[in-house]
Amino acid sequence: MDVQRLCRGPAGSEPLWDWNLTWYTENPDFTKCFQKTVLTWIPCIYLWACFPIYFVYLQRHDRGYIQMSHLNKAKTALGLLLWIVCWADLFYSFWERSHNIFRAPVFLVSPTILGITMLLATFLIQYERMKGAQSSGVMLLFWLIALLCATVTFRSKIMHASSTGSEVDVFRYITFYIYFTLVLIQLILSCFPERPPLFSETVHDPNPCPESSASFLSRITFWWITGLMIQGYRQPLEAKDLWSLNKEDTSEEVVPGMVQNWAKEYAKAKTLSTPMLYSPKKPTKSSGSNGDVTEEAEALIIKPSQRDKEPSLAKVLYKSFGPYFLMSFLFKAFHDLMMFTGPELLRLLINFVNDENAPNWQGYLYTALLFVSTGLQTLVLHQYFHICFVTGMRLKTAVIGAVYRKALVITNSARKTSTVGEIVNLMSVDAQRFMDLATYINMVWSAPLQVILALCLLWQNLGASVLAGVAVMLLLVPVNAVIAMKTKTYQVAHMNCKDNRIKLMNEILNGIKVLKLYAWELAFKEKVLGIRQEELKVLKKSAYLSAVGTFTWVCAPFLVALSTFAVFVKTADQNVLDAQKAFVSLALFNILRFPLNILPMVISSIVQASVSLKRLRVFLSHEELDPDSIVRGSIKDSDGNSIIVKSATFSWSRSDPPSLNNISLAIPEHRLVAVVGQVGCGKSSLLSALLGEMEKREGLVSLKGSIAYVPQQAWIQNATLKENIIFGREVKENYYKRVIEACALLPDLEIFPSGDQTEIGEKGVNLSGGQKQRVSLARAVYCNADVYLLDDPLSAVDAHVGKHIFEKVIGPKGILKNKTRVLVTHGVGYLPFMDTIVVMTEGKISEMGSYQELLKQDRAFAEFLRTYASAEQNVDKEGTRSDEDEDANSPTTKEGKHMENGVLVNEASGKEVMRQLSNSSMHSGETGKSLKQNSTAELQKTPEEKGAWKLTEADTAKTGKVKPAVYWEYMKAIGLCITFMSIFLFLCNHIASLASNYWLSLWTDDPVINGTQQHTDLRLGVYGALGTSQGIAVFGYSMAVSIGGIFASRRLHVNLLHNILRCPMSFFERTPSGNLVNRFSKEIDTIDSLIPQIIKMFMGSMFNVIGACIIILLATPVAAVVIPPLGFIYFFVQRFYVATSRQLKRLESVSRSPVYSHFNETLLGVSVIRAFEEQKRFIKQSDVKVDENQKAYYPSIVANRWLAVRLEYVGNFIVLFASLFAVIARNSLSPGLVGLSISYSLQITTYLNWLVRMSSEMETNIVAVERVKEYSEKEKEAEWTIKQTAPPSNWPHEGKVEFKGYGLRYRDNMDLVLRDINITIDGGEKVGIVGRTGAGKSSLTLGLFRINEAAEGEILIDGINIAKIGLHDLRFKVTIIPQDPILFSGSLRMNLDPFDQYSDEDVWTSLELAHLKNFVSALPDKLNHECSEGGENLSVGQRQLVCLARALLRKSKILVLDEATAAVDLETDDLIQSTIRTQFEGCTVLTIAHRLNTIMDYTRVIVLDKGEIAEYGSPASLIQKRGIFYSMAKDSGLV
Repeated sequence: MDVQRLCRGPAGSEPLWDWNLTWYTENPDFTKCFQKTVLTWIPCIYLWACFPIYFVYLQRHDRGYIQMSHLNKAKTALGLLLWIVCWADLFYSFWERSHNIFRAPVFLVSPTILGITMLLATFLIQYERMKGAQSSGVMLLFWLIALLCATVTFRSKIMHASSTGSEVDVFRYITFYIYFTLVLIQLILSCFPERPPLFSETVHDPNPCPESSASFLSRITFWWITGLMIQGYRQPLEAKDLWSLNKEDTSEEVVPGMVQNWAKEYAKAKTLSTPMLYSPKKPTKSSGSNGDVTEEAEALIIKPSQRDKEPSLAKVLYKSFGPYFLMSFLFKAFHDLMMFTGPELLRLLINFVNDENAPNWQGYLYTALLFVSTGLQTLVLHQYFHICFVTGMRLKTAVIGAVYRKALVITNSARKTSTVGEIVNLMSVDAQRFMDLATYINMVWSAPLQVILALCLLWQNLGASVLAGVAVMLLLVPVNAVIAMKTKTYQVAHMNCKDNRIKLMNEILNGIKVLKLYAWELAFKEKVLGIRQEELKVLKKSAYLSAVGTFTWVCAPFLVALSTFAVFVKTADQNVLDAQKAFVSLALFNILRFPLNILPMVISSIVQASVSLKRLRVFLSHEELDPDSIVRGSIKDSDGNSIIVKSATFSWSRSDPPSLNNISLAIPEHRLVAVVGQVGCGKSSLLSALLGEMEKREGLVSLKGSIAYVPQQAWIQNATLKENIIFGREVKENYYKRVIEACALLPDLEIFPSGDQTEIGEKGVNLSGGQKQRVSLARAVYCNADVYLLDDPLSAVDAHVGKHIFEKVIGPKGILKNKTRVLVTHGVGYLPFMDTIVVMTEGKISEMGSYQELLKQDRAFAEFLRTYASAEQNVDKEGTRSDEDEDANSPTTKEGKHMENGVLVNEASGKEVMRQLSNSSMHSGETGKSLKQNSTAELQKTPEEKGAWKLTEADTAKTGKVKPAVYWEYMKAIGLCITFMSIFLFLCNHIASLASNYWLSLWTDDPVINGTQQHTDLRLGVYGALGTSQGIAVFGYSMAVSIGGIFASRRLHVNLLHNILRCPMSFFERTPSGNLVNRFSKEIDTIDSLIPQIIKMFMGSMFNVIGACIIILLATPVAAVVIPPLGFIYFFVQRFYVATSRQLKRLESVSRSPVYSHFNETLLGVSVIRAFEEQKRFIKQSDVKVDENQKAYYPSIVANRWLAVRLEYVGNFIVLFASLFAVIARNSLSPGLVGLSISYSLQITTYLNWLVRMSSEMETNIVAVERVKEYSEKEKEAEWTIKQTAPPSNWPHEGKVEFKGYGLRYRDNMDLVLRDINITIDGGEKVGIVGRTGAGKSSLTLGLFRINEAAEGEILIDGINIAKIGLHDLRFKVTIIPQDPILFSGSLRMNLDPFDQYSDEDVWTSLELAHLKNFVSALPDKLNHECSEGGENLSVGQRQLVCLARALLRKSKILVLDEATAAVDLETDDLIQSTIRTQFEGCTVLTIAHRLNTIMDYTRVIVLDKGEIAEYGSPASLIQKRGIFYSMAKDSGLV
């Protein structure tokens, strides 16, 4: 042997290895030669092997430069000292040679190698410093290995020196002790981290993540998170305690990479599929109409691409996240190999117990090795998991980022294919799927590897009988595969049901006000429950499947063991089942159990992820808006025209017929252009086309300069009022004030609790329709663009405010006079001021010209005007008139400020009194001061007080422990009978399992007589019977838990739905819809599918742990000393962890809502965002919100690892003590019991891990029940029906409405919005209700419908006090046509008559009266025409008419119109009014009017001012009185 040659000195050679010296002795030692060669070289070989890889790694990951510190100087100095010490040995050997003392060559070779290695180590210490590595695992391991090797030599040298009569080589002994001490100090020093590099991000970060600066040891044990854990244990964590994300986990690092990779991949896939059977020539017009041919040509383009290569999203994800993820492969492989050391060491231990002569130290060695190997496994496994989870987290960030960015650019037709609900699901559910997959995906190769290794070892142990076990396993694989496939189909069905249900819920929550006004809650509740019923059917099927699945899982290892042992014992009498064979096999079977169990999960996880991958790929491949369809130039190079459209045709999607045909227009700069026409003629479409929102079929469109857009339905963000107006631009205070003044927002600001810092609720719930529209306009004006596209912004505001806005903003003298303005309008009064008027009919421009020109042409437009000419006469005079009767209220008195109840009021801009923040709270937060409308307190509020007011309740995180009551609730929801039955079955199962293993240990201890065992048949039979009973119990409890879970989720969902529908309107205004949707999607999903599984696993692992402890105590009763303290540590660590983990989970789910709310908001306002070109800012906002969410998620995964490492160490100590006590008591124990106890203790770590994971999962997920319950206990509105006081069925027969001393307030601690309303309206009267914005007009109707209950007084209808009857009894008998027309997705027929009470004839009649018959009969599906989400495929005017048809269908005695005709053109308005006059002739009609001309022929008019009745009488008499009504009529030009 070559190494031995090195040891050959003049005195002859020493052996390298000597078994008698090392193994068969009570006092083992290595030979001198071995110590000098192998032990010295091991650390050197390690470092040189790592060096090239580590060097490259450091070069690539340069984190900046670390300054020299004392620590670094010390390490470097010690490294050089070590080099000097090693070479001192070398030079000493040379010195000896010169004095003719010849030593073996090893005395020269080893010091040389060691010295050079120390120099390398010193170089690495410095190189790490240059590259900014704060702590190094490579070096720490090097010093550790060096120290371990030196320790062996150290012991040997001391033994040698202390034995008498041995010569000692003093110099080498001294150098060795110095070397040993220095290595020890180096090891200690390398445990501490260096200071952070210069210029690193962490320096500027207020709360950096300690991970980057943690030492290697702290990282592998996850010690660095302990600070946060302690903090969380002392008091519940809050968002401000969380660390910033590591830079490489933030959205700005993660998302762009993935998006770029996807773009490349998408482009590549598309270029591959270009060869096409179609040349893009203009098709000839031979075959009929041009349209068909173009369509055909397009079909040619589209068809071949069906076969084109789909871009592979999987490849993109791999490219983006693969490299980092590959690290986990190495960890996993290492861990898998380590797993098999357990059974091998178990075999050696059983042999050791059997062998009386073996020296004791061997037993301790095995025990120590067992502990070290389990310890290493723990550390490696959790590093692996950490990488997986971080990858999962990045995946989720990337997916959300990519979906968000895509949602901003997809076309409208693509928007239709994916509803908001589906897109939100892509972000929440599908992104979650990828996260789950990241943790499992390695099992695809790791599981087969584990199986193969286990089978090889089993073959060694039992020979060919293993094949019987393998056969059983293979039989179970197809069963599992079938289950997985089936689960997939159910999964898809479940997803569909869920998408539909969430979509419907979303609409119900958006249109809840309408549901309440129409008393339609029950119809929609039935619809939701119908979908839910389907969903539960699917869930039930998958529950049966999962029960079968669990059965095969739990019984597989047992069946395998049974078949193997049976074949082994039966094939030959000489096959004796002794402890070593039985328990080593059992330990291996237990290892086998995991990959076999997990494979089906992995398969189903992959299957789910592939479904999600496909959904995501389809979404990311949607068509995008073509940014080049519209030529955008800068304002400089314009040729005098700022908008040019040449013979352009537009449609909403490729498949739709064109909505706008052959449009040509040129609009010069600085012009004011009006677009007028009937409802549904394409006015709004024209603006959308100019914005590039439509598909351009042909023609040319060009716009010069920047664009501002005001949509017909204002889009308001959930932010402060000021943020809504400034919309991401820089703040210019003076200009901002001008804009606010011009848009008539000043009076509103005075009313708002915190001025322009008032938070606006989602979709602007706390603004009135007019306020929303004005804020939307102010946003456009503030952005100071070149071209303004205004889609009917004046319809929702009162006449005088409209006039003010026209004068100050839009008109020839307004702020925008030097801009190009395109105004869609129905207000005839503004037309004379226009430069050009475009008249549209049915998607074409029918005429165009100035007001005078069009009148001269005397075509459709002139006809249209004559009908409404009456209102026009006064408009021109208005400017010049200065009558002496000018009243302080007339808007021409610009500065007419006067005192009113001691408050300075600016009447000029049309005093807008508090619209009590339209049905919403005014609670001024901490100040607790109720806001007095007429007190000076309002205007003198300090800024602090103003800031205190918040409208929407953020999704709050509950703190503290989950109460036992929640578990009790859940048990009650399952049903107590099922609960206790499943617990009983669990017990049976585990007792059977313990009994069967104990029986096995008795069997292995049977004495061997003549090479065979007696009673094998009996032993085998009982073993089989116990196993079978175990299987039956498993199946039973699995069924019970699954079915129980479904019962529970059904009950909880029904309660939640019922209770939410019973909540009063104020609740929906305070609660963002995101929170509610979250309850219905995320929380209900958790209750549906997660909780039952978790319960099964939790109970399983709990009983397993208890069982293992019982067995260990049976074998070695001494363990009773150790198990309780370990149990205590375990319990303490677990409680310690749960406090933090639960709070992190809550923070995570609370910070998740804003991500989805913001996304929802973006989807609703996407056209506005695109028009203002604010995409970048919104993407940034979304990224920030995602990062906020991940900031809570990241510590929670690390906390999981932290816990797992600590608990597995508790488990490892149990292994240590079980084997230690077995070694100590080896003489009194049978091998069977040793085998049993250690094989159980080996499993205990896995079980402990599962137990804690499941108990914390249980706690964190049971929160779903808590959150669902929380909404079930909110305040409710009054009963829907009250049997005792139900009014007679023909009530109200007369329709007489009396208000007696009626007063109303929105919340308990606020002022009255209406006070002292005393009025009697006789049956059949037509009454108009007028008043400035915010005078309480809508509040009156809300009171009539009891959306808000009376604060004082009462309302009687036909003598019955409405407060005494059920809400539905009331709301069914009173009909309203609400302010904003809301439709639900579903058929048109369902929108008119959700309860199916009326015949088709009735429905058609009502449509005819509502002037919709022609439109509806032209639709392909007629009454079954599908309305899209929110009725978006009908124009606003058509929606309004549908609402009219609803009212006509109900035909009740009392009809309320709430500003119902604001969004309709005048012609349609007239139709509506005449329909109401004829159809509701004998009914009482209350109209809240903006256009006074609609109510001039009513019998009486109520004028409200500041919540009180100011004037009351017939229109004529009120005009005579010259009061408020007169001045309003004057504003509208009616007098």
